[in-house]
Amino acid sequence: MDSRLLVTALCVVAFLTPAAAQTPELATTARGSGTPDIPGLKMIWLAPWGEVSSAHPWRNIIVHQTEGPAGSARSGAQQQAKDPTRRGVTVWVETDGTVYWAVPENLVPTHGDGANRNDNKYIDNGPTFHQVVGSNSIGVEFAGNYPDVTRGATEAQVAAWRILVRVLMARYGIPIGRVYAHNWIDYKDARYCEGCALATLARQWGE
Repeated sequence: MDSRLLVTALCVVAFLTPAAAQTPELATTARGSGTPDIPGLKMIWLAPWGEVSSAHPWRNIIVHQTEGPAGSARSGAQQQAKDPTRRGVTVWVETDGTVYWAVPENLVPTHGDGANRNDNKYIDNGPTFHQVVGSNSIGVEFAGNYPDVTRGATEAQVAAWRILVRVLMARYGIPIGRVYAHNWIDYKDARYCEGCALATLARQWGE
């Protein structure tokens, strides 16, 4: 599917999704600790939240997609929980919309490739070149685009993302303009634009 058509289709799904993440109650929950129930999300806590003041100073959100099959988010998150700083991310999203919080928020997984894109192909890379990197960006991985890497996120993943991105922004004080697709900041797989439709949606919701 053409990337523009994909974004349009996802926007239709998002429009039909309840805007639970916009409530003051959710904003309060996002600043809490432990393993809170987040309205609209099925969250599996492999690592609970601590005091937000003790979290790593996350400045950006990077959206990733993995070539794992449906069901792989759980195993990916479990492996990440065992070795938090391995290559991977803090948050994993399954095709059914289940969200796995895998890593204590004061630890930094290895993700991203150094923000090496400087061609302005998708966004202005002036502010991102060698700046939006794994050490200052919380990563979210969407599983399930195997064997077709061009396949977009599922409706359930989009619905979960609509809430999750607002939770991350509220918890860490990240503005909507600092939500990035992996492909926007790194030279990546030329077969598809990793995370681009989801990051585009997040910015549209923020508007």
